[in-house]
Amino acid sequence: MSHLLTLEQDWMQLFDELSMIYTTCILFYAVFSHGKSLLGQALLGTFITGLAIFITVYYHYLGDPVFHQVMFGILTATVVFRSMYIMEKILRPKSTPQSKAELLDTQLLKKMWTLITCGLVSIAIGFLTWNLDNIFCSHLRHWRRELGLPWGVLLEGHGWWHLFTGIACYINVTYGVWLRYCRDGKKEEVVLAWPSMFGSIPTVERAQHPLKPGSKTE
Repeated sequence: MSHLLTLEQDWMQLFDELSMIYTTCILFYAVFSHGKSLLGQALLGTFITGLAIFITVYYHYLGDPVFHQVMFGILTATVVFRSMYIMEKILRPKSTPQSKAELLDTQLLKKMWTLITCGLVSIAIGFLTWNLDNIFCSHLRHWRRELGLPWGVLLEGHGWWHLFTGIACYINVTYGVWLRYCRDGKKEEVVLAWPSMFGSIPTVERAQHPLKPGSKTE
């Protein structure tokens, strides 16, 4: 019975950590499948599914958190840098902005970079907290017991890791949705609603008065 419980805990921990990989794989597909044929999308979907299965099986066999961190870092960096390249290619004016449309694109680009920066800072804080929790696990556990509830919860590094990673993933998804509209030539149809950087969460919403394609912008 104890063996079954231990096995169940191992799989629960495994999927707790691999959920990061699966989320990033979905974002990978969303970024790289745009504009491809149905065959291309199917091949890409097969590849990324196979990669997720490989990482799952190999990580379960290896049990090395470094492998998990490296794969997560590679996938995340690939998605982020590809998205930034596409964003710059679509929105960055080739010269000093002159027309109203170019000025709007420049403003949109600044907002997107702000969103990206917040996501990167969040994942960096979470990653740092996770590693500190792994390095000083015994000390933190002792301090948590000394503090007791509820204050001991503040030293749950793994919990903070999930919080900051969740925020970063949400920002990445929001950014991905926004970028998708830009890639589809529909950037005028949506706006980023983000009243306060620290007091609210960003959302992509329908513009109240979207600029119609082909309308005069100068």
